[in-house]
Amino acid sequence: MQLPLRRRTQLEDRMRTADTYEQWAKAAQAHDDLAGLAQWRKMDQTRLYDHVSIRYRLDRLRALRSRHDDVGLLFTLNEGIHGNMGGMGKAAVHSRSKFGTKHLIENYVEEIADSLNHIANTENNNIDFEDKLDFFQRASQCYGRSALMLSGGGALGFYHIGVVRALLEQDLLPNVISGASAGSLVAAVLGTHTDDEMDQFMDAKHLAFEAKQEASWFNRMFRGARAHIDIHDLQSVINRLIPDMTFEEAYKKTGRQISISIAPAETHQTSRLLNAIASPNVYIRSAVLASCAVPGVYPPVTLQAKNVYGDSQPYLASRKWIDGSISDDLPAKRLSRMYGVNHFIVSQINPVVLPFISRKKKRGGFATAAASIGRSALTEVLDSQRFISQNYLRDMPRLNMVLNSMHSLAKQEYSGDINIVPSFRFYDMRKLLAKLSEDELVGLMREGERAAWPQIETIRTCTRISKVLDTILEEMQNIEVQAVRRVHPLPAIK
Repeated sequence: MQLPLRRRTQLEDRMRTADTYEQWAKAAQAHDDLAGLAQWRKMDQTRLYDHVSIRYRLDRLRALRSRHDDVGLLFTLNEGIHGNMGGMGKAAVHSRSKFGTKHLIENYVEEIADSLNHIANTENNNIDFEDKLDFFQRASQCYGRSALMLSGGGALGFYHIGVVRALLEQDLLPNVISGASAGSLVAAVLGTHTDDEMDQFMDAKHLAFEAKQEASWFNRMFRGARAHIDIHDLQSVINRLIPDMTFEEAYKKTGRQISISIAPAETHQTSRLLNAIASPNVYIRSAVLASCAVPGVYPPVTLQAKNVYGDSQPYLASRKWIDGSISDDLPAKRLSRMYGVNHFIVSQINPVVLPFISRKKKRGGFATAAASIGRSALTEVLDSQRFISQNYLRDMPRLNMVLNSMHSLAKQEYSGDINIVPSFRFYDMRKLLAKLSEDELVGLMREGERAAWPQIETIRTCTRISKVLDTILEEMQNIEVQAVRRVHPLPAIK
């Protein structure tokens, strides 16, 4: 027994210190072999999900495709495509082994993807283009899509860069991305740079250069006995990393649907989620500046937008905005409503909530029920506090704002379906806006990568079908547009 235990410990050390995903995956698979979990993956049976239903449906889809029964295949797909069919999307199913999940689930997801591509490309005369388009539009709407939500976290935001780099390397970055506070800066970089530009940005040498630049910025900011933090310092960082464009212009350039959370500086106002749908003409730089405006550190920000003449002017000029993580760190409900998102990948670095976040979202059990009761009780207390502050502390606006911010922070949901969290759970809050060295920033990026690697195969499986549906729909809509242009060509410009 000593040898397997020692070997297992060695493999866990390799996973913790891996320099690439390939190195991590090799050690994880060896660990599964040693623990008998590789065999577990091969077996359909487990109480964790309805393996009988999934096996039946997988065999049926394979048979229809092998017989070239395209009409039957389309009918079977029309019966429903679900990410959690028979409980196959449960966190427990995906967290048992270090690498991957049941082969049955992975094979089923891949068969759905292959069947969808087959229907999209078939030349069967019994299935015309309009029928295909109708099916894929309905399937996409019903199935939903995934989003990446990047939390606030002050200087720890460099962790998000590592997470994003790991997802980009595996072509797993969702098109829907939100960011609050420090997360808004990373979301904005993604939303304003193409895939080729992001490849250059994520190059190891460039990231080292960025770390050096940011460390130099921290040095200037914290030179002397007391920190001197100026809004112009933050503006210079934002202007260096983010092109001067609106949300609409960024979406047209990259196709990424980025959203940035901001909180109101005044009472009686509500938080906002800025994006190409809700605020297409707002400049992304001003949105990021507002979302990073930590109360007491940076002054509230007035948004800027491009008017019909192409000039910049204040947007909602009478209102000012502050740190987005105060009111909507992870805007899941709004993303669901705007983009049809029903699966959330969270990169969580907010030190206020890290001690309470697990890597996998688990449901059920006494602990969950107790936590729910405790949360309900806390909500009642916070609601009472908010009533008192709004009705009896009107002449104390600063205290009122602090209490309202505490209320908003405590009532938020800080986890998703897949949670990418660092190995550390506690962080010195005084260091959130402290000077960080170049090595510390590089270390945070590496921590983000290593935290993402154990979730890669789960993300690959859980996002596979939605990515295929999005790709097919985009291609079909392009075909439809081209067909319309051939029938109704644009008039020639004289």
